[in-house]
Amino acid sequence: MSKPYDGVGLRAVMRSVAFLAAGVLAVPLLAGCGDSDEAGRPLARQDVAPAARALVADGGTLHWAVDAVPETFNTFQSDADATTTRVAQAVLPSMYRIDAAGRVRRNPDYLESAKVVDTEPKQVVLYKLNQQAVWSDGREIGAADFAAQWRALSGKDSAYWTARNAGYERIEKIERGDNDLEVRVTFARPYSDWQSLFSPLYPKDVMGTPTSFNDGARRTLKVTAGPFLVKKVDRKKAQVRLTRNPRWWGEPAKLSEIQLKAVPRTERAAALAAGTIELADIDAADARRIEGAAKGSAAGPLAGPGAGRTAAKSLRSWALAHGSDEETAEHETRARAKLRTAIATWERQQKALKDVEVRRSLEPAYTQLALNGADGPLADERVRRAVARALDRKVLAELVLKPLGLPAVPVGSHLALSGQEAYADNSGALGGQDTAEAQALLTDAGWVAGGPVKAEKKGEKAAGAKGEKGDKEKTEKTEKKGEKGGKGGTKSEEEASGEEEGAEDEGSDDEKSQGGSEGAYIVGQDDKGHGTDDRQLAQEGTQYRQQRQGAAPGAYAPQGTRAPAGAAAGALAKDGKALSLRFVVPSGPGSEPLRTVAARITKMLGKVGIRTETVKVSDESYFKDHIASGAYDLALYSWPATAFPATDARPIYAKPVPAADGSLSVEQNYTRVGTDQVDQLFDRASTALDADEERSLIRKADSRIWAAAASIPLYQRPQLTAARKNVVNAGAFGFQTPVYEDMGFLKKGAQGPPSPSASD
Repeated sequence: MSKPYDGVGLRAVMRSVAFLAAGVLAVPLLAGCGDSDEAGRPLARQDVAPAARALVADGGTLHWAVDAVPETFNTFQSDADATTTRVAQAVLPSMYRIDAAGRVRRNPDYLESAKVVDTEPKQVVLYKLNQQAVWSDGREIGAADFAAQWRALSGKDSAYWTARNAGYERIEKIERGDNDLEVRVTFARPYSDWQSLFSPLYPKDVMGTPTSFNDGARRTLKVTAGPFLVKKVDRKKAQVRLTRNPRWWGEPAKLSEIQLKAVPRTERAAALAAGTIELADIDAADARRIEGAAKGSAAGPLAGPGAGRTAAKSLRSWALAHGSDEETAEHETRARAKLRTAIATWERQQKALKDVEVRRSLEPAYTQLALNGADGPLADERVRRAVARALDRKVLAELVLKPLGLPAVPVGSHLALSGQEAYADNSGALGGQDTAEAQALLTDAGWVAGGPVKAEKKGEKAAGAKGEKGDKEKTEKTEKKGEKGGKGGTKSEEEASGEEEGAEDEGSDDEKSQGGSEGAYIVGQDDKGHGTDDRQLAQEGTQYRQQRQGAAPGAYAPQGTRAPAGAAAGALAKDGKALSLRFVVPSGPGSEPLRTVAARITKMLGKVGIRTETVKVSDESYFKDHIASGAYDLALYSWPATAFPATDARPIYAKPVPAADGSLSVEQNYTRVGTDQVDQLFDRASTALDADEERSLIRKADSRIWAAAASIPLYQRPQLTAARKNVVNAGAFGFQTPVYEDMGFLKKGAQGPPSPSASD
């Protein structure tokens, strides 16, 4: 999440894999004021085949599939990616880590203690470093490294090409404490998320000058301080070799080497079967294939490449191969020989895949439905709320997660996930699925069934966001056929959405019945930047790439407002225009689940009289040309979770402001909906040094984001990892920062742990 949409999503636009990792039932508005028990527990446990270090063999090389060799090893640059993060986690210091519940924990390998020692007149944090902590060149980690990183990321010197300076711009000075192991950081303004800073920490050799910052860590990392170091970057072979750090003072790494190998996702099952990799993130189709191998379903075309050859097709193939047309027969004979070869290869791979297992959890990221409120019908808050009230989020979660054996629980917050300290289900600020309420809201907004519709001029569309001229889009359905006075040749929304859902499922029954991969679109998991708005999570630095009683005023239509009879069956219109929303979806092969979810949403909206025009666009243009530019009404993409929402989430929900050139500055708020009140709550939370106060403010902000109805969290994304059965302490990590020194291969004869159930 890699691309920035689900199949799009915090990194280059927030990065997808947090450096540290990193609603269900309606509750009253402002539930954030409650106690921390509302945070609950993670919905799914991590699945990493945990094993005590005594059971892990010493030595060995782990071949781990990644999407690409990174363009830079500096996580604070705009083109850093998920592999940049993975390398940094293994070779660089981090003052804090994230645990399995998504909570921040001090990293004792580098930090003996850290605490706020003064708040008046200024906030002062005193770090006491582990006395054994040294860089790989033998120099002690100390105040000079902290100061160099602060100066580079403070934003005061434009010669440093940084992606973002969140938190560092609040620092006033950094100085040595009573000894070389103490670092005193004084803030000009209070900063609640101070624990997000200096993770990762780079040596002053990298951060000391603009030249070294901009270029010194792009091709490799010469000086490190983790259990591993960067041995070699081989761009021709598309791999990064990490080997044990001989100066590492902590628990020694079990593995001799980790090789991060760039392997396309479509080739990972074959690579696992061939034994060229032992660990890889996979999609649902590969997960089903691997689990099928374990059950012995290895042979036959119906198990793999020949699955599409029905009995009728097989009969036709035989007839063509034995017919009188020699050219056709020869072609068919070659095709059948090719198929037999493919099946034989498939069967060999299936046998090899019996030694591989699928480890599953929920990724620290959630998929949302975004509603573009910049203009058109969705600029009206009542229409946005009607869209939200039409959705059954439980059904949508089940569509994706239930087939994978994962908890299908709708996400109840924009700013945290279940188990994290800031989490509380604040969806009650908007309300759950209610068809009558949705129709009443539309009526109150002036959209009525059977209203007059003006004849459209050539090139004019129904109300909704306009598409980009000349883009290579494919409109799945256009609903303008013979429209006259709101009646005539237009298909009903249920018919149209049913056709689309059927079209999406055609030839892919597995997708419908077995769940699917989320594809590549998590915001920030993009290898490429998307303009100057690129941002990063607070703690890792990389650029980039939620009832009536107590409900918000205006969240419901006035009492007594009745929905017009038959509203679900007829087109809604206002001021001579039909209500139709442009639903933009990615067209790539990894994004079938998103399209399936979009089709189900379309059907739900049709029941309240909202029509949609589904437009497929290329994966390459989906985010940059549509989401970021605002050329959509509805879209699906993901945001990663963060342990520091006061810092990381603010740009996502900040109120857009006019820029000097007259354009609208939206930061990462691609829905273009925000309020002064939400901004103020984020500002207060970022300066609250009391943890309970900060958590309460974050939950209040989330309630108000729900009430604005521009972003509707749906479900936590599935995390599927394939691993050789003897690989331990690695897999679907969930929230937790991987512990690289504990990864390895189970000793021969040792009993491996059973895979945990997906939920507690």
